[in-house]
Amino acid sequence: MTTTENALPVDRLHATEPEPPGYRWRWFVLGVVLVAEIMDLLDTTIVSVASPAIRNDFGGGTSQIQWIGAAYTLTFAVLLITGARLGDLVGRRRMFLIGTIGFTLCSALCAVSADSGMLIGSRAVQGGFAALMIPQGLGIIREVFPPKEVGAAFAAFGPVMGLSSVLGPTLGGFLVTADLPGTGWRMIFLINVPLGLLAAVLGARLFPGNTRSTDATRLDLPGMVLLSAAVLLLVYPLVQGRELGWPLWTYLSMAGSLPVLGGFGWYQRRVHRAGGSPLVEPGLFTNRAFTAALGVGVVFFAAMSGLMLTLTLAMQLGSRWTALHAGSTMIPLSLGIVAGAIPAGAVLGPRYGRRVMHAGLLVMTLGVLGLWASFAHWGLHITSWELIPGLLVTGIGMGLLMAPFFDIALAGVAEQESGSASGVLNAVQQLGGSIGVAALGTGFFSWAAGHGFVQATGWTLGCAAAALLASAGLTFGLPRMARPEPEPATVTV
Repeated sequence: MTTTENALPVDRLHATEPEPPGYRWRWFVLGVVLVAEIMDLLDTTIVSVASPAIRNDFGGGTSQIQWIGAAYTLTFAVLLITGARLGDLVGRRRMFLIGTIGFTLCSALCAVSADSGMLIGSRAVQGGFAALMIPQGLGIIREVFPPKEVGAAFAAFGPVMGLSSVLGPTLGGFLVTADLPGTGWRMIFLINVPLGLLAAVLGARLFPGNTRSTDATRLDLPGMVLLSAAVLLLVYPLVQGRELGWPLWTYLSMAGSLPVLGGFGWYQRRVHRAGGSPLVEPGLFTNRAFTAALGVGVVFFAAMSGLMLTLTLAMQLGSRWTALHAGSTMIPLSLGIVAGAIPAGAVLGPRYGRRVMHAGLLVMTLGVLGLWASFAHWGLHITSWELIPGLLVTGIGMGLLMAPFFDIALAGVAEQESGSASGVLNAVQQLGGSIGVAALGTGFFSWAAGHGFVQATGWTLGCAAAALLASAGLTFGLPRMARPEPEPATVTV
């Protein structure tokens, strides 16, 4: 007999089937991936606070100190997409473990560096291992989580990334000041050692086996060279340009990255048509929703990184606050991120989709304009208390946007393209951050030299607010909702 009452979901008929690998431990797997993200983001932001102490130990000019941060950023950005593709080819678990162990060893080498040359070299290699570690996370999460929980897992990424970016300077200021136990600035690298070992051990035990998302077995070496050259031509002058006063070669280098990138795209299509395995799946760039996500990523992360730099410069150079004072002042921003991300990830994102991102960008813009008004009213005599409202509102908006961002950005990406998509999305995040720091940092110093710190802060915050509004416009190109949960199939009995 066939009745509606006797139609049972397939997943109930097969409830006794074994869970897929890693499913039982999926939330622990998410925790390990987030630990890796935290290590990377802390290493990107924490060094700037420790730079004066490092310079006191090693001496050298400002360019030497700048390269301690830039060496990591540069190798990370250049190799990120290659790292993602290696995860597709040889297994995400294997590449995650190689990257985590290498990152941890390089952190130890940074901590015991005897001079600035050893520290810069260790930082460069550390960035390369981070490029193997970081892009595996999104793909691993999609392997171990059922469709109905993927959105909740991705929702954790936004607040963790935002909090890590904000708390990096705070933690750095505390560790350098506390001098635990007599290590000074070296503790900012030593803290990675227990975290990295924990991530490696748990990853080895809990991550699913080395499933590959492609049948190919060879890395596209010509594509890797072309893409690395294009990224290097773009990112290197962004990293060094402001320090050197933007000489002509920096503009020529950035302009030269465009034809190299075009050649890379042509070569990827050629490899794909020949039945080979391109470094980046060409289909990603015919996916209008994903390309819109890349545009949102570039503009938003440029605005966010420029905003963080502007506030740090205004507080430390303008108001003459200590690094610890400036870092502690950013705590309301962190609290706002949590307050916005929790409802966005748990309720608002799954129900309203990209409209939550629109709301987040508008709220964040209001917060930035509030910070602008605060500096305009109180000037350089502003206190931490007077910045709290603007920082809190800005953080809420950031949390609303970042919680659903990755789930929606990857909604239209096929499973076999997820590795490439993760790498490209992470690379765009790094690129946007570099552009924001270079553009708004240059603007801040130029305006400060001619008009003072108060006007420089206001104009730079205005540029950040304009970029956030531009992101809100680009968001209309994203999918309306994250990947829908599939309806359970039914059978009749």
